[in-house]
Amino acid sequence: MDLKQQRISVSPRRPAEDEIELPIDGALDLHTFSPREVKELLWDYLFACREKGIFEIRVIHGKGTGALRKTVHSILEKMPEVASFRTAAEDAGGWGATLVQLKHEKQP
Repeated sequence: MDLKQQRISVSPRRPAEDEIELPIDGALDLHTFSPREVKELLWDYLFACREKGIFEIRVIHGKGTGALRKTVHSILEKMPEVASFRTAAEDAGGWGATLVQLKHEKQP
């Protein structure tokens, strides 16, 4: 998978005909993915954003029970490329979205 292109293809557990191309634009909507796909997808997407110079990302996980939000936050806590993350403001999705700030290459 070439992460330097405008889009990434995601199909960790999907047949080729179900492959999804995601634009690398700083907004990732997880609604169409199963929970087991989230870890790899989130890592790949954030890496692709960073490669394109996008350092502020909005991850849309929905409100629901909060389980997917907890999963996303758990993954983000373990990523050294993440400078910070927080729940979005109400006009940006509230607790149904997380705003992620990535480190620039030279930040420790």
